[in-house]
Amino acid sequence: MAAPASIDAIEWLRKQIEESAPDPLKTMLVEMVNVLMGAEVDAICGAGYRERSGERANSRNGYRERAWDTRVGTIGLQIPKLRQGSYFPTWLLEPRRRAEKALTAVVAEAYLLGVSTRKVEDLVQTLGIERLSKSQVSELAKELDGVVKSFRERPLAGPYKYVWLDALFVKCREDGRIVNVACLVAVGVNGDGRREILGLDVVAEEDGAGWLAFLRSLRARGLKGVELVISDAHAGLKDAIASVLRGAAWQRCRTHFIRNLLTKVPKAAHGIVATFVRTIFAQPDAESVRAQHARTVEQLQPRFAAAAKMLADAEEILAFTAFPKEHWRQIWSNNPQERLNREIRRRTDVVGIFPNRESIVRLVGAVLCELNDDWAVVRRYMTIAPREEVIDTKALVKKTAA
Repeated sequence: MAAPASIDAIEWLRKQIEESAPDPLKTMLVEMVNVLMGAEVDAICGAGYRERSGERANSRNGYRERAWDTRVGTIGLQIPKLRQGSYFPTWLLEPRRRAEKALTAVVAEAYLLGVSTRKVEDLVQTLGIERLSKSQVSELAKELDGVVKSFRERPLAGPYKYVWLDALFVKCREDGRIVNVACLVAVGVNGDGRREILGLDVVAEEDGAGWLAFLRSLRARGLKGVELVISDAHAGLKDAIASVLRGAAWQRCRTHFIRNLLTKVPKAAHGIVATFVRTIFAQPDAESVRAQHARTVEQLQPRFAAAAKMLADAEEILAFTAFPKEHWRQIWSNNPQERLNREIRRRTDVVGIFPNRESIVRLVGAVLCELNDDWAVVRRYMTIAPREEVIDTKALVKKTAA
């Protein structure tokens, strides 16, 4: 609808805004789009609407309605029809489900943030979007699959000196039942000293077969140069590490170990026993750490024989001492992985029960992909010296001592 020539353009615009209350922005957008579509159809026809011209090549044949979802709400467009051929404003709309494609970013981000599909439907309605069903929301979320697939299958450019392994459990529907499935996650430190999420897999349970297949897939993608693996003491995981990552040392997470150790002593003694054990890790060098470990075993023996035996047999909690002192705090426990798990939980707890394993991979994988991008631009997690420099340094120390 064009403004009459006798009315000043500004006055006409003011009138349109006043008469289009309570949503003048939507009305202005409709007017602008209609004018643009009309101009394009006039150019195709070779003449204006109802204009007599010898150059006319086509003519209009009414309108067809098309819903257009925008940030100001759902707009009912009147798309001109032609007597010969067809007209479609591709500069404005895409054939088939423009609304879904336009809203993919919004819905995907809401899904990433842990918003359930029911809540996502409410969210888009607050944006003024109509007729977006729960099934459509789920379909939109699947557009994340390509990104997650590329992230999970990307080649690994090693070496990765340290690797942390852990699993967390989420609920999933399978064969009409609600079961717990395990999300296996691997994190490594690359040659630049930056943390990198190496892989993700979802398995029926945290057993040796699941960990073995997971580690083999990491090796196939290029995982190499692993000198130390940090994890809890799951038997299947230990066997998988020994089988796939041969030559790598294993550090048992000290936090998990202390929790297990405290089950061997009365609750009233938890505080004092935990304090004794932590003194092992407060020593200035490897020799002192091992000496304190032996003294702590002796201190616990008279009152807590079972705990003393467990500590004496746990040489794997001291594997960190073979590596640079400045790395000890990061490698003597799985705490960095625990923080990552909490970030995943923040999203998965909102969903509650996942409909299938694919949806778990989609959400958890997208979260990990996002975190991995963040880690790539923050300051380095640790300083990794080249292998040659480490060897030369050790040789120099031995030569100096001699």
